[in-house]
Amino acid sequence: MAFAKVTEIIKESPAFTQLTDLAAERLGGKVLFATDDFFAEKENLIAPTRGVFITDKYTDRGKWMDGWESRRKRTPGHDWAIIQLATSGKITGFDIDTNFFLGNHPPHASIEAINITNADGITNWENLEWKEILPKSHLDAGSQNFYECNSTEIYTHLRLHIYPDGGVARLRVYGEVFKNWDAVAANQEIDLAAAINGGQAIACNDMFFSAMGNLILPNRGANMGDGWETKRNRTPNNRDWVIVKLAHKGTVDKIVVDTCHFKGNYPDSCSIEACVSETDDVENTAKWEILLPQQKLSADTIHEFVSQINPSNAITHIRLNIFPDGGISRLRIFGKISK
Repeated sequence: MAFAKVTEIIKESPAFTQLTDLAAERLGGKVLFATDDFFAEKENLIAPTRGVFITDKYTDRGKWMDGWESRRKRTPGHDWAIIQLATSGKITGFDIDTNFFLGNHPPHASIEAINITNADGITNWENLEWKEILPKSHLDAGSQNFYECNSTEIYTHLRLHIYPDGGVARLRVYGEVFKNWDAVAANQEIDLAAAINGGQAIACNDMFFSAMGNLILPNRGANMGDGWETKRNRTPNNRDWVIVKLAHKGTVDKIVVDTCHFKGNYPDSCSIEACVSETDDVENTAKWEILLPQQKLSADTIHEFVSQINPSNAITHIRLNIFPDGGISRLRIFGKISK
């Protein structure tokens, strides 16, 4: 008997995939409910990285799969799952990724959304006033499936429908964090760079080993891959850099540079520049000023800088420079918003 082989479809990522993944587990997203996750747990939907495949790995229920997979439906209806976003936000697009689900992916999916102040105690998710933000759409097997979202409303929870059953490796929900800045006091210290507050890593010169967006995720890095790491550079006096758009214009009181897990590959030193700009086209056009002069770094260490910070007015963007190369786990820019 011949077995059909389906090869993975490689698609170009649209621009919206550079935005924040509002559903990401690492940011605080949760999968609250699924009608069926017999073969593979619903929580995998929002796990980091794309799903993987391990050829000979099985469970007592069947083939182990890195995603959410329901059993073959023998009754009317279809399966669905509830995702609580890490933070309320405006959604720009989706990636419904069926990576490695080849003979068992759903042919179609749709997404509904709702804004709920408090979801505690909800048991009957079907009775809520959901709004469809992605109509029933085709899914390719073993592939990322990108779809734009045209809604401009703010949402907190999603319901992913798959028709009629099957497996989805990952769901990415790209958009802009919504934060009620009116509720933040003028003297309240806040991490102006944090992704959960709306900060974004928007550009860098190198992220060979790991992504720049990891720098502003919550908590300390889980491992060396959970940070921003550049390749080894042999050029004399090299400088690698990353630009972060702050969640809100503000003044800076404290900076934290964490080299957690980076032991033989931490940067020798770092500095931070700052600017004020109404656009994100800042790399070569902004007037950068030194916020933090060059400081020595150590392996696997939380570095806190307060007195070393140069006094400055409110800023909108920062540029972290590392010399000559290496890895930083987290960057915190603590300060007060400018109202």
